[in-house]
Amino acid sequence: MSKYRLDNSPIYIDGSDVPKNKLGITDSKLIHEIENNLLLEAYEVFSQDISVNTDFNEDYFKSLHKKTFESLYNFAGLYRDMNMSKGDSQFCLARYLESESKRIFIELEKEKFLQLHTDRVVFAKRVAYYQGELIALHPFYEINGRILRLFFDLICLANGYRPIDYSNFIDNGQYIEASIECVQFADTKKMEKIIIEGLSR
Repeated sequence: MSKYRLDNSPIYIDGSDVPKNKLGITDSKLIHEIENNLLLEAYEVFSQDISVNTDFNEDYFKSLHKKTFESLYNFAGLYRDMNMSKGDSQFCLARYLESESKRIFIELEKEKFLQLHTDRVVFAKRVAYYQGELIALHPFYEINGRILRLFFDLICLANGYRPIDYSNFIDNGQYIEASIECVQFADTKKMEKIIIEGLSR
């Protein structure tokens, strides 16, 4: 798997792909395990507070990342200020990140955080669109994909759906392929298929 490339990054421990962290961990497998445990806790905590009145705005999105990972990372909840790429995928340039983020969340708010879409397939396609936009944005230094899935799972819960089931698409690489299409070609067709199949009441 390709590693992230950053311009003059202070984020990673020298010679590794492990982010500098508050626990002094240098093992990639262990840090990933801790991240996943923190995410499981976040699902329990945030899902209890979700309602049709939840404001899924940019501040809420940032707070998910911050509250989930602030015990581990100093950069939790902070948008990156450096350019990042992975393989052949160039994410949103840092100088445009804030303005692009605001554009995306203004659009999402205009759609009442997807409450306007009562048809399941239409709802799923709009989830795929916004997920694709935020994948291409890649706003945080680390843990973008997993925090995005948490964010949209919470939107699903607020709209009367179950969290999206990605189990048929994560391990076989199809979700990664769909994400790459979102970044390189602004094409969400594969992501739409994944969301439609994984979304249920």
